[in-house]
Amino acid sequence: MPPAYPRTVTIAPPAPTVLAADEWRAREAAHARRAQALTLAHRERSARQETHPVEDFLFTYYSYKPAILHRWHPGEDVELRDAATDARAAWRWYAPGRTTGSLMVDGPALRAERGTMIANVGTILRATADRTPGFGCFGLHEWAMVYRQREHRHPVPLRLGREATDAVVEAHDLRCTHYDAFRFFTPDAVPRNREAPTRELQSALEQPGCLHAGMDLYKWAVKLGPLVPGDLLLDAFELARDIRVLDMQASPYDLADWGYEPVRIETPEGKAAYVQAQRGFSVRGQALRARLLDIVDA
Repeated sequence: MPPAYPRTVTIAPPAPTVLAADEWRAREAAHARRAQALTLAHRERSARQETHPVEDFLFTYYSYKPAILHRWHPGEDVELRDAATDARAAWRWYAPGRTTGSLMVDGPALRAERGTMIANVGTILRATADRTPGFGCFGLHEWAMVYRQREHRHPVPLRLGREATDAVVEAHDLRCTHYDAFRFFTPDAVPRNREAPTRELQSALEQPGCLHAGMDLYKWAVKLGPLVPGDLLLDAFELARDIRVLDMQASPYDLADWGYEPVRIETPEGKAAYVQAQRGFSVRGQALRARLLDIVDA
């Protein structure tokens, strides 16, 4: 009897989800309404040449314009019927679908051109998702950014004054693990931190309890472009927005004139409130991180 050899099995790619024109246009319209609501206040302030120390941060720190949020993508492997005459036919990373007159995100072409970037995003997301969250930083990165400095980054007064703010830093153990927060530490604050984060060490230090790691999910969603469905992009933006509010409430700045009550992390009660909120953001972040990893690994 001749020896048995394993048979080669070719697995066909999954059939795309097909959306009729009325269905995908309704989703697109709902996305536009949600995105417009999320960016309205910022756009109105920009027209008046006004700024907000909390709400404008995501548009300046990440340098992504509101238009990024306004554009809806269905995600990969979704065929849009009767879309060939839509404006998206001229957008990059779109190609004809399997049905005449339809369009799809051209995932293979995007992945071929941006494979290194996608892999790097996946490395950071996966390492962060697999690490035990830490909840002992108490948002002191913002305090370390003004430590022993007469001038500081935001045109907002310090809630406790300069000397008392410095005293809070000196009374605590700085545990920042996020490079993009650590790089703004004042020179005197740098040696007080447990870690010495660098860009190269990001995937080795990033952890899911970090507020900035949660905010960065918005950045990763933008970088993955049309591969990310519109609802996931807006979910990531909303998480980043909510995190930013806590970040500034727990900061040394006095934001009473802007309507924000402080989370007084210099007190036991404030620390408890901060950690409770931080844990909630960590849970939300891990859920979004898993969805982004599904896209990276598709």
